[in-house]
Amino acid sequence: MSRRVPGFRAPLAVLLGAALSAPLALTAPAATATGQYTVTALKFTVRAGDRTCAVDADLYRPTGVDREHPAPAVLATNGFGGSKSDGSTDAIGKAFAQRGYVSLVYSGLGFGRSGCLISLDDPAIDGAAASQLVDFLGGKRSADDGTTADFVTLDAAGDPRLGMIGGSYGGAVQLATAAVDPRVDALVPMITWHDLAYSLDPNNAVGADGVPGAFKWQWANGFYLIGEGQTLLAPGLDPSRINSLACLHFVSPACDTVRTLNSGRYPAEETARLLAYARSVSPVSYLSRVKAPTLLVQGQADSLFNLNEATATYKTLKAQGTPTKMIWQSWGHSGGQVAGELSLGQGNVETSYVGRRILAWFDRYLGKKNVDTGPAFAYYRDWTDDPASAYATADRLPALSRKLYLSGDGKLVDNRSKVARGSRTYTNWLIPTSHSESSLAGMIGLPDPAPYDTKGTYLGWTSEPLARATDVVGAPRATLKVVSPKAERTQNSGDAADRLVLFAKLYDIAPDGSRTLVQRLVAPVRVPDVTKSFTVTLPGIVHRYEKGHRLRFVVAASDDAYFGNRGIKPVTVVSAPEDTGVLRLPVVGG
Repeated sequence: MSRRVPGFRAPLAVLLGAALSAPLALTAPAATATGQYTVTALKFTVRAGDRTCAVDADLYRPTGVDREHPAPAVLATNGFGGSKSDGSTDAIGKAFAQRGYVSLVYSGLGFGRSGCLISLDDPAIDGAAASQLVDFLGGKRSADDGTTADFVTLDAAGDPRLGMIGGSYGGAVQLATAAVDPRVDALVPMITWHDLAYSLDPNNAVGADGVPGAFKWQWANGFYLIGEGQTLLAPGLDPSRINSLACLHFVSPACDTVRTLNSGRYPAEETARLLAYARSVSPVSYLSRVKAPTLLVQGQADSLFNLNEATATYKTLKAQGTPTKMIWQSWGHSGGQVAGELSLGQGNVETSYVGRRILAWFDRYLGKKNVDTGPAFAYYRDWTDDPASAYATADRLPALSRKLYLSGDGKLVDNRSKVARGSRTYTNWLIPTSHSESSLAGMIGLPDPAPYDTKGTYLGWTSEPLARATDVVGAPRATLKVVSPKAERTQNSGDAADRLVLFAKLYDIAPDGSRTLVQRLVAPVRVPDVTKSFTVTLPGIVHRYEKGHRLRFVVAASDDAYFGNRGIKPVTVVSAPEDTGVLRLPVVGG
């Protein structure tokens, strides 16, 4: 199966701050017509952070919509590296104009023909710019020629009835906009992030805030090169898109963060400052200001922004009373598109489960209709044969309901009394010895070798063949205790790079011995303190372990998609019935 991302282009990152006011200028070339709608190319002049720049946009106006017959509006922008004209972004404009919505799609700041630096969906910059487009949809006249969009339904003077939709980079900008502009009425962020510090440098150890993780170097550098390569990709750039020779097209803190992570050195003070920056510009820092009803759609096949990111956003919004629901679809940044799943480019909004849910969401919060927006939680199951029943639903996220214990003989057992005493050791090499995925293969369509682990550089625990099919839905957790005298001696050096790094993951072992690393996902961990037990949250999955298959839990010394250990650090895991590692699984249906 190809790992090329379907539907939306991939993204990179985000920022924070207050909305900035500025005059809104607009120029409007002649419209083009399709019969169902007209399309008008627009240029907006916006104030975004400390810069003024142009935003390139297209306005889709459905036939029959005018001042006497207004319609709600949909606002959308591209994924990272895209523009208003790429296949996924203009598909949004067309799809919703065909369904009676006024659609305004635009090239995000620093992309396409829009100006300004790439500022990672910063509310104070990207959110502020989008807010000025909301002004236009609310009826504000342009400063130049008096053009208005006086055919958008208003909730109050200057307040358009407005939804936002988009994927990845075009997903996070919705949360950034809603955080600075309460006029936004509904959001549908797809395959996007919660916390960039976790996205790019994940540490899956619970309670390890402030401790850097393992740098996701392939994904991060791929997007960084796309951003810095804009001079080659789009020659003749507007001067507002140029920063400096040291950081061509991003805001400076973004370049500083990537360079520090690439250095492999993480002095406590400097690293904490840069990771704090990444977090400060992420939804995790401003969700308290997001009140717009939000339908989160996240992909199961996504090693860039995994299901845990959407889950964290979902839980935060739910806890503060923001109307929120969540869908785990099949596809994400790592591929996973299957027949029948939402693809705006294929025009299957009404016939796909996710598409129907989105239409219901907008009907409820933009059409103000009394419609059912569906269950709180839904997830795609790839083991079903009937497309009509591919999605299962629930009123809450599955709980951790099953325990398995790490036995000293390498078995994964269902009762603590079955744990055999024993210890086993692995040692990392100076080069990576495990492979989960080639992240960049998904970006450029190259084949990806099967996952592997090199003997002596990992430990595995394997269950007995399962007596019945077992469905795991959610993020498993493992509590571990390791022994590593070398890591213990270096972990307090003041450089987080000297702490022990390991990678936890789950395999499905078929009766013939073939192995599947579920969605090629791993949980990188930089252990806060090897003298204490720690808990690892693995990436969320939706996976059926068939009857007769075995579940295998692996702790590996490295992964070639991430930065790993500095120096050789042997690791021993000791097991005894009264003191051993525990794997907890969110199992549904028995």
